Amino acid sequence: MNTKRKKSFRAVKYTLFVFCYIFWVFSAVLIAVGIYAKVAKESDVVDTLMADPALLLIIVGSLMFTITFFGCFGALRNISLLLNMFVGILLVILLLQVTAAVLGLLFSEKVQERTEKLMMKAIVRYRDDQDLENVIDFVQKKFKCCGVDSFLDWSKNMYFNSSDQNPSLEAYGVPFSCCKRQKNETVFNSMCGYETQKMKKNAAKQLVYTSGCLDEIVWWGKQNLLLVGGMTLVLLFLEICMMSLASVQLCQIRTVQQKRKSNRTQNLCCNRKS
Repeated sequence: MNTKRKKSFRAVKYTLFVFCYIFWVFSAVLIAVGIYAKVAKESDVVDTLMADPALLLIIVGSLMFTITFFGCFGALRNISLLLNMFVGILLVILLLQVTAAVLGLLFSEKVQERTEKLMMKAIVRYRDDQDLENVIDFVQKKFKCCGVDSFLDWSKNMYFNSSDQNPSLEAYGVPFSCCKRQKNETVFNSMCGYETQKMKKNAAKQLVYTSGCLDEIVWWGKQNLLLVGGMTLVLLFLEICMMSLASVQLCQIRTVQQKRKSNRTQNLCCNRKS
Protein backbone atom coordinates (compact mmCIF):
# COMPACT_ATOMS: atom_id res chain seq x y z
CA MET A 1 0.00 0.00 0.00
CA ASN A 2 1.50 3.32 -1.05
CA THR A 3 1.67 6.41 1.19
CA LYS A 4 -1.43 8.13 -0.27
CA ARG A 5 -3.56 5.03 0.17
CA LYS A 6 -2.31 4.56 3.73
CA LYS A 7 -3.25 8.14 4.59
CA SER A 8 -6.76 7.81 3.08
CA PHE A 9 -7.23 4.45 4.84
CA ARG A 10 -6.28 5.98 8.21
CA ALA A 11 -8.41 9.08 7.58
CA VAL A 12 -11.53 6.98 6.90
CA LYS A 13 -10.77 4.62 9.78
CA TYR A 14 -10.25 7.24 12.49
CA THR A 15 -13.03 9.55 11.28
CA LEU A 16 -15.50 6.68 11.61
CA PHE A 17 -14.03 5.73 14.99
CA VAL A 18 -14.39 9.31 16.35
CA PHE A 19 -18.01 9.57 15.12
CA CYS A 20 -18.94 6.24 16.69
CA TYR A 21 -17.00 6.94 19.90
CA ILE A 22 -18.90 10.21 20.50
CA PHE A 23 -22.26 8.45 20.10
CA TRP A 24 -20.98 5.51 22.17
CA VAL A 25 -20.16 7.78 25.11
CA PHE A 26 -23.48 9.63 24.70
CA SER A 27 -25.39 6.32 24.75
CA ALA A 28 -23.53 5.25 27.92
CA VAL A 29 -24.64 8.51 29.59
CA LEU A 30 -28.26 7.83 28.53
CA ILE A 31 -28.11 4.34 30.06
CA ALA A 32 -26.56 5.66 33.29
CA VAL A 33 -29.21 8.40 33.64
CA GLY A 34 -32.00 5.91 32.87
CA ILE A 35 -30.73 3.36 35.40
CA TYR A 36 -30.28 6.04 38.07
CA ALA A 37 -33.83 7.32 37.48
CA LYS A 38 -35.21 3.76 37.54
CA VAL A 39 -33.43 2.85 40.79
CA ALA A 40 -34.41 6.15 42.45
CA LYS A 41 -38.11 5.49 41.87
CA GLU A 42 -40.47 4.06 44.45
CA SER A 43 -41.81 0.50 44.27
CA ASP A 44 -45.00 1.45 42.37
CA VAL A 45 -43.18 2.43 39.18
CA VAL A 46 -44.74 2.56 35.73
CA ASP A 47 -43.26 -0.11 33.49
CA THR A 48 -44.95 0.89 30.22
CA LEU A 49 -42.36 1.97 27.64
CA MET A 50 -44.15 5.04 26.28
CA ALA A 51 -45.18 6.21 29.76
CA ASP A 52 -41.86 5.61 31.50
CA PRO A 53 -39.06 8.03 30.45
CA ALA A 54 -36.42 6.13 32.48
CA LEU A 55 -37.20 2.85 30.70
CA LEU A 56 -37.20 4.63 27.35
CA LEU A 57 -33.74 6.11 28.08
CA ILE A 58 -32.35 2.67 29.00
CA ILE A 59 -33.72 0.98 25.85
CA VAL A 60 -32.66 3.76 23.43
CA GLY A 61 -29.26 4.05 25.15
CA SER A 62 -28.68 0.27 25.02
CA LEU A 63 -29.58 0.12 21.31
CA MET A 64 -27.24 3.04 20.52
CA PHE A 65 -24.49 1.53 22.69
CA THR A 66 -24.63 -1.81 20.85
CA ILE A 67 -24.69 -0.28 17.36
CA THR A 68 -21.87 2.20 18.04
CA PHE A 69 -19.84 -0.58 19.70
CA PHE A 70 -19.88 -2.45 16.39
CA GLY A 71 -18.80 0.71 14.56
CA CYS A 72 -16.12 1.70 17.10
CA PHE A 73 -14.30 -1.61 17.38
CA GLY A 74 -14.98 -2.64 13.80
CA ALA A 75 -13.29 0.56 12.57
CA LEU A 76 -10.42 0.46 15.08
CA ARG A 77 -9.55 -3.21 14.61
CA ASN A 78 -10.52 -3.49 10.91
CA ILE A 79 -13.06 -6.25 11.66
CA SER A 80 -15.22 -6.76 8.59
CA LEU A 81 -17.93 -8.70 10.46
CA LEU A 82 -18.57 -5.86 12.94
CA LEU A 83 -18.52 -3.23 10.19
CA ASN A 84 -20.99 -5.25 8.10
CA MET A 85 -23.30 -5.55 11.12
CA PHE A 86 -22.93 -1.81 11.78
CA VAL A 87 -23.86 -0.88 8.19
CA GLY A 88 -26.72 -3.41 8.10
CA ILE A 89 -28.33 -2.19 11.35
CA LEU A 90 -27.99 1.48 10.35
CA LEU A 91 -29.54 0.71 6.95
CA VAL A 92 -32.53 -1.01 8.64
CA ILE A 93 -32.96 1.97 11.03
CA LEU A 94 -32.75 4.43 8.14
CA LEU A 95 -35.40 2.52 6.17
CA LEU A 96 -37.64 2.33 9.26
CA GLN A 97 -37.30 6.09 9.79
CA VAL A 98 -38.21 6.87 6.18
CA THR A 99 -41.13 4.39 6.31
CA ALA A 100 -42.40 5.91 9.59
CA ALA A 101 -42.21 9.43 8.11
CA VAL A 102 -44.13 8.39 4.98
CA LEU A 103 -46.78 6.50 6.98
CA GLY A 104 -47.03 9.45 9.39
CA LEU A 105 -47.83 11.77 6.47
CA LEU A 106 -50.30 9.34 4.86
CA PHE A 107 -52.10 8.47 8.10
CA SER A 108 -51.63 11.70 10.05
CA GLU A 109 -55.12 11.51 11.61
CA LYS A 110 -54.52 8.02 13.00
CA VAL A 111 -51.10 9.07 14.31
CA GLN A 112 -52.71 12.03 16.06
CA GLU A 113 -55.40 9.78 17.56
CA ARG A 114 -52.77 7.35 18.84
CA THR A 115 -50.71 10.21 20.27
CA GLU A 116 -53.82 11.60 21.98
CA LYS A 117 -54.47 8.21 23.64
CA LEU A 118 -50.86 7.96 24.86
CA MET A 119 -50.95 11.49 26.25
CA MET A 120 -54.26 10.81 28.00
CA LYS A 121 -52.75 7.66 29.49
CA ALA A 122 -49.84 9.76 30.78
CA ILE A 123 -52.29 12.21 32.43
CA VAL A 124 -54.06 9.32 34.18
CA ARG A 125 -50.69 8.13 35.54
CA TYR A 126 -49.50 11.57 36.63
CA ARG A 127 -48.19 11.38 40.22
CA ASP A 128 -47.62 7.60 39.87
CA ASP A 129 -44.21 8.16 38.29
CA GLN A 130 -41.90 11.05 39.20
CA ASP A 131 -40.13 11.11 35.81
CA LEU A 132 -43.43 11.10 33.92
CA GLU A 133 -44.70 13.88 36.17
CA ASN A 134 -41.60 15.97 35.43
CA VAL A 135 -41.99 15.41 31.66
CA ILE A 136 -45.66 16.47 31.71
CA ASP A 137 -44.86 19.55 33.81
CA PHE A 138 -42.04 20.49 31.42
CA VAL A 139 -44.31 20.13 28.35
CA GLN A 140 -47.12 22.17 29.91
CA LYS A 141 -44.73 24.96 30.94
CA LYS A 142 -42.86 24.94 27.63
CA PHE A 143 -45.92 25.01 25.36
CA LYS A 144 -48.14 27.00 27.76
CA CYS A 145 -50.90 24.41 27.67
CA CYS A 146 -52.91 22.20 30.00
CA GLY A 147 -54.16 18.66 29.44
CA VAL A 148 -54.40 16.95 26.05
CA ASP A 149 -57.41 18.67 24.42
CA SER A 150 -58.23 21.10 27.24
CA PHE A 151 -57.58 21.71 30.94
CA LEU A 152 -60.70 19.65 31.76
CA ASP A 153 -58.80 16.47 30.78
CA TRP A 154 -57.25 16.54 34.25
CA SER A 155 -60.57 15.30 35.61
CA LYS A 156 -59.47 11.84 34.40
CA ASN A 157 -56.66 11.82 36.95
CA MET A 158 -57.68 10.42 40.36
CA TYR A 159 -56.09 13.33 42.24
CA PHE A 160 -57.72 16.08 40.14
CA ASN A 161 -60.99 14.26 39.43
CA SER A 162 -64.00 16.60 39.39
CA SER A 163 -66.16 14.65 41.78
CA ASP A 164 -67.62 15.50 45.19
CA GLN A 165 -66.59 12.03 46.34
CA ASN A 166 -62.93 12.78 45.60
CA PRO A 167 -61.16 13.25 48.98
CA SER A 168 -58.07 14.84 47.40
CA LEU A 169 -57.33 18.49 48.19
CA GLU A 170 -56.57 18.91 44.46
CA ALA A 171 -60.06 17.80 43.38
CA TYR A 172 -61.47 19.98 40.55
CA GLY A 173 -57.97 21.40 40.05
CA VAL A 174 -55.05 21.18 37.63
CA PRO A 175 -51.26 20.86 38.22
CA PHE A 176 -49.20 23.96 39.00
CA SER A 177 -47.50 23.67 35.58
CA CYS A 178 -50.79 24.81 34.00
CA CYS A 179 -50.71 28.10 35.92
CA LYS A 180 -50.09 31.47 34.29
CA ARG A 181 -47.56 33.85 35.76
CA GLN A 182 -49.43 36.90 36.98
CA LYS A 183 -48.08 40.41 36.48
CA ASN A 184 -46.15 41.82 39.45
CA GLU A 185 -46.12 38.35 41.04
CA THR A 186 -43.01 37.99 43.22
CA VAL A 187 -43.75 34.54 44.70
CA PHE A 188 -45.21 31.88 42.42
CA ASN A 189 -48.53 30.54 43.69
CA SER A 190 -48.33 26.77 43.20
CA MET A 191 -51.96 26.39 44.36
CA CYS A 192 -53.37 28.65 41.61
CA GLY A 193 -54.82 25.66 39.74
CA TYR A 194 -57.06 24.59 42.64
CA GLU A 195 -60.77 24.22 41.73
CA THR A 196 -60.28 25.76 38.27
CA GLN A 197 -62.37 22.97 36.71
CA LYS A 198 -65.37 24.39 38.57
CA MET A 199 -64.91 27.74 36.85
CA LYS A 200 -66.18 28.80 33.44
CA LYS A 201 -63.56 28.74 30.72
CA ASN A 202 -63.18 32.54 30.54
CA ALA A 203 -62.70 32.78 34.30
CA ALA A 204 -60.27 29.86 34.39
CA LYS A 205 -58.33 31.46 31.51
CA GLN A 206 -57.22 34.24 33.85
CA LEU A 207 -55.42 31.74 36.11
CA VAL A 208 -54.40 28.75 33.97
CA TYR A 209 -53.76 27.79 30.37
CA THR A 210 -56.93 26.19 29.02
CA SER A 211 -55.84 24.98 25.57
CA GLY A 212 -54.66 21.38 25.16
CA CYS A 213 -51.03 20.42 24.65
CA LEU A 214 -51.64 18.27 21.57
CA ASP A 215 -52.85 21.21 19.47
CA GLU A 216 -50.10 23.45 20.85
CA ILE A 217 -47.37 20.93 20.00
CA VAL A 218 -48.77 20.43 16.46
CA TRP A 219 -48.97 24.21 16.01
CA TRP A 220 -45.37 24.61 17.28
CA GLY A 221 -44.21 21.93 14.82
CA LYS A 222 -45.89 23.73 11.91
CA GLN A 223 -44.39 27.07 12.97
CA ASN A 224 -40.90 25.51 13.30
CA LEU A 225 -40.84 23.28 10.23
CA LEU A 226 -37.36 24.48 9.29
CA LEU A 227 -35.96 23.60 12.72
CA VAL A 228 -37.68 20.19 12.88
CA GLY A 229 -36.79 19.43 9.25
CA GLY A 230 -33.21 20.59 9.78
CA MET A 231 -32.73 18.38 12.85
CA THR A 232 -34.19 15.39 10.98
CA LEU A 233 -31.91 15.99 7.98
CA VAL A 234 -28.85 16.33 10.25
CA LEU A 235 -29.68 12.99 11.89
CA LEU A 236 -30.18 11.30 8.51
CA PHE A 237 -26.96 12.88 7.20
CA LEU A 238 -24.98 11.54 10.17
CA GLU A 239 -26.41 8.05 9.65
CA ILE A 240 -25.65 8.09 5.90
CA CYS A 241 -22.20 9.55 6.57
CA MET A 242 -21.31 6.77 9.05
CA MET A 243 -22.70 4.11 6.70
CA SER A 244 -20.64 5.53 3.84
CA LEU A 245 -17.44 5.66 5.91
CA ALA A 246 -17.96 2.07 7.08
CA SER A 247 -18.62 0.93 3.49
CA VAL A 248 -15.47 2.69 2.25
CA GLN A 249 -13.41 1.07 5.02
CA LEU A 250 -14.86 -2.34 4.12
CA CYS A 251 -13.81 -1.82 0.48
CA GLN A 252 -10.33 -0.79 1.63
CA ILE A 253 -10.04 -3.87 3.87
CA ARG A 254 -11.09 -6.14 0.97
CA THR A 255 -8.56 -4.45 -1.34
CA VAL A 256 -5.74 -4.97 1.20
CA GLN A 257 -6.77 -8.61 1.74
CA GLN A 258 -6.86 -9.28 -2.01
CA LYS A 259 -3.41 -7.73 -2.48
CA ARG A 260 -2.02 -9.84 0.34
CA LYS A 261 -3.49 -12.97 -1.27
CA SER A 262 -2.06 -12.09 -4.67
CA ASN A 263 1.35 -11.36 -3.12
CA ARG A 264 1.31 -14.71 -1.32
CA THR A 265 0.35 -16.48 -4.55
CA GLN A 266 3.19 -14.75 -6.42
CA ASN A 267 5.68 -15.64 -3.65
CA LEU A 268 4.60 -19.28 -3.75
CA CYS A 269 5.00 -19.38 -7.55
CA CYS A 270 8.45 -17.80 -7.31
CA ASN A 271 9.50 -20.29 -4.63
CA ARG A 272 8.32 -23.23 -6.75
CA LYS A 273 10.22 -21.92 -9.79
CA SER A 274 13.37 -21.46 -7.81
